[in-house]
Amino acid sequence: MSFHVYDTTLRDGAQQEGMNLSVTDKLAIAPLLDELGVGFIEGGWPGAVPKDTEFFARARSELTLKNAVLAAFGATRKVGVKVEEDPQVRALLDSQAPVVTLVAKSDVRHVERALRTTAEENLAMIADTVRFLAGEGRRVFVDAEHFFDGYRFDRAASLAAVEAAFDAGAEVVALCDTNGGMLPGWVGDIVAEVRDAVGPDRLLGVHAHNDTGCAVANSLAAVEAGASHVQGTVNGYGERTGNADLITVVANLELKHGRALLAGRGLAEASRIAHAISELTNISPYARQPYVGASAFAHKAGLHASAIKVDPDLYQHIDPRAVGNDMRMLISDMAGRASIELKGRELGFDLAGQGDVLSRVTNRIKDAEANGYTYDAADASFELILREEVTGERPAYFTVESWRSIVERTGSRGSETASEATVKLRAGGERIVSTGEGNGPVNALDQALRQALGRVYPEIEKFELIDFKVRILDQTHGTDAITRVLIETTDGEQSWSTVGVGPNLLEASWEALTDSAIFGLLKAGVSPR
Repeated sequence: MSFHVYDTTLRDGAQQEGMNLSVTDKLAIAPLLDELGVGFIEGGWPGAVPKDTEFFARARSELTLKNAVLAAFGATRKVGVKVEEDPQVRALLDSQAPVVTLVAKSDVRHVERALRTTAEENLAMIADTVRFLAGEGRRVFVDAEHFFDGYRFDRAASLAAVEAAFDAGAEVVALCDTNGGMLPGWVGDIVAEVRDAVGPDRLLGVHAHNDTGCAVANSLAAVEAGASHVQGTVNGYGERTGNADLITVVANLELKHGRALLAGRGLAEASRIAHAISELTNISPYARQPYVGASAFAHKAGLHASAIKVDPDLYQHIDPRAVGNDMRMLISDMAGRASIELKGRELGFDLAGQGDVLSRVTNRIKDAEANGYTYDAADASFELILREEVTGERPAYFTVESWRSIVERTGSRGSETASEATVKLRAGGERIVSTGEGNGPVNALDQALRQALGRVYPEIEKFELIDFKVRILDQTHGTDAITRVLIETTDGEQSWSTVGVGPNLLEASWEALTDSAIFGLLKAGVSPR
């Protein structure tokens, strides 16, 4: 029996709080899902959601899928309505999607209280709709909504809904943990019982939500018990606490159980695709996401580094390259010489046998972190330190004479506030004075620095600050506390992070901003002028 990997990022995932995908967004995400190698992409609910109706209409001419089949989502016919006259059922046909996934009630309490009808009518609604769509040449999948809760309440009623769908011609019935309240043992037992009841030739699936934090584990338990169709979303998107993270589920099945589930390069592209979809959804990637997160193979403790230096597999459960990720060494006050050496190798510096350099860098990092710096998330600042210790100097793109940033408010409370900064520096053999205005004193300082450097280094015009984080380190000192700033900058192709620490926000920001400019010019291959 074949195994289905079914993605519902564009439909169920799009219900996540704060996510609002346009039709264009969906048309951009769908090819990425196809490139991942999933078998089915659920595009949305045509007829019920206008944007989804438009998506399927545009997909016919704008979307070419190599690996996946497009699925339209909808509901069974309404109570007391003939299936061929139900407008939403007709909309499913009009979408021209080759697969239609129907949501059907499988908890008798929902039938009686939400649909306000009888169990018999619900079974007729399921059978009529499946039979009609199958008769129109569609492959029909059924999502048995609230199945696990319903089964625990009334086993016979829930099984009857599943059997009605199969008997009417459904290719798949996915058992849904709609409320997300199940635990793996419960899911495994129930799927095994349903498998015995419906027979071995009928294709059962699982659709898990993550309200107990067990969506991935529940999906795996269902597969172990006989499910051969698994649904989920990339990055675990979905309402409340989300759906099962499809990449994590598939990675576990492929890399731990030896199943080949994805088409094409599959998991080898998983990290890139997960992050690309994060950009399109405008939801920041979760660094600690299994397999594809930036921290999934990041090592901090010196003890780990010593072992990894001998054999990376000693502290990694898989080769990161299997999912398109990479090992990273984090530099912190926990770092020993082995960590520094491995991080240097990652950045292109061979420090083997250079004990004096390793000692200097290690001591410098530990002293800096004792004063509030952190290099876990500031690789660019660390690389500048490393270059300085290896070569004996820091790239001299400019020298700063002075800088200042002021905030001025005129009039009463609630009136407009103006921020202005002035930077004086030397670069390219000339003295440059630049004034910038911005939305706050840090933004004004950033603008002034960019304007000054742009006269000598036009390459800096491509740099854009994309993240800014502030941390008060010794809060008991109140307004006299030490401030740490982390900023992330991009040139449109890659991004880098720098750190600054100071007695106030402006001094910490200035250090991080200047580090960012120096590192960006260095990475762009620009020589000091």
